[in-house]
Amino acid sequence: MRLGAAIMVTMTASAADQSVLRPSGPQAAHIHWLWDVMLWTTGVIYVVVLLVLFAGVWRRRKATDPTTMTDAKLEKYVIASVVASTVIFFALLIASVAVGKATSDLDARNGLIVNVTGYQWWWRVEYVHPEPAQYITTANEIHIPVGRPVTFVLTSSDVIHSFWAPNLHGKRDLLPNQKNSLVLRADKPGVYRGQCAEFCGLQHAKMAFAIIAEPQEKFDAWYANQVKPAAEPVTEEQVKGRDVFLSHACVMCHTIRGTQANARLGPDLTHIKSRATIAAGTLPNEKGHLGGWISNPQSIKQGVRMPPNPLMPDELNALLGYLESLK
Repeated sequence: MRLGAAIMVTMTASAADQSVLRPSGPQAAHIHWLWDVMLWTTGVIYVVVLLVLFAGVWRRRKATDPTTMTDAKLEKYVIASVVASTVIFFALLIASVAVGKATSDLDARNGLIVNVTGYQWWWRVEYVHPEPAQYITTANEIHIPVGRPVTFVLTSSDVIHSFWAPNLHGKRDLLPNQKNSLVLRADKPGVYRGQCAEFCGLQHAKMAFAIIAEPQEKFDAWYANQVKPAAEPVTEEQVKGRDVFLSHACVMCHTIRGTQANARLGPDLTHIKSRATIAAGTLPNEKGHLGGWISNPQSIKQGVRMPPNPLMPDELNALLGYLESLK
């Protein structure tokens, strides 16, 4: 069963792009340019050094008099090498500083503001809006409009995490009791996989997120749906599932807007079925995986702070039916 889950997760992850070599925004393009400059420069230097080394060995083997190179001539070679190395290093330093400045110069006016809080091991995502009624909270999946800057305000609730979406920008740390900011823009629609890039505990590798860049009209439609409270249950099973949720430990950790569940220890579940994965990219958001996660999350993500929920089969099926309706 775990092998099957691993295969499904691999298939899900393959649909998202995660590569510094395929930039989809201006900051990532600057970083990719710097990568190319450093790769080709150091690659050429490596080849030249090898050629000089092989030439020296060859000449040494063929020379009848091993003392043919004078100290003065050798000194000139050494000085030339030092000067060339210094010039190259300073050129790379200037390129690095220029790219650092370029990646921080994106105009954030008329952009979105998104608060991201890192937890062991998931991401709380909150969209800031001037009207409190339009303020929404989700988890692990971040929708943004193509061509519009987004300011991420980053912090941590526990240990140091690092926010990294390589197709769009470099890394930025999330520190407890401190806020860092990161401004990025996606110029191409797509699903870009991100990852925590700072070791943060046992399940660090299972702390992924997705940035979904889409046209403005699709983003607006998604946002309008997220603002709505949870859908009312329409079947007896869904009604029972809501009752199970509100009468068990779920209500102590999660929010479902439109119900009495308003806790913030875990992810907001108001529109959980609109997400592609659960447990921060660990499992596809399918009924069977969701049931396994609810029943015994420790068997999937050891050390996670969600406790097991030993529900009766009929209670679990009803709860799953209700959660499946929250789109």
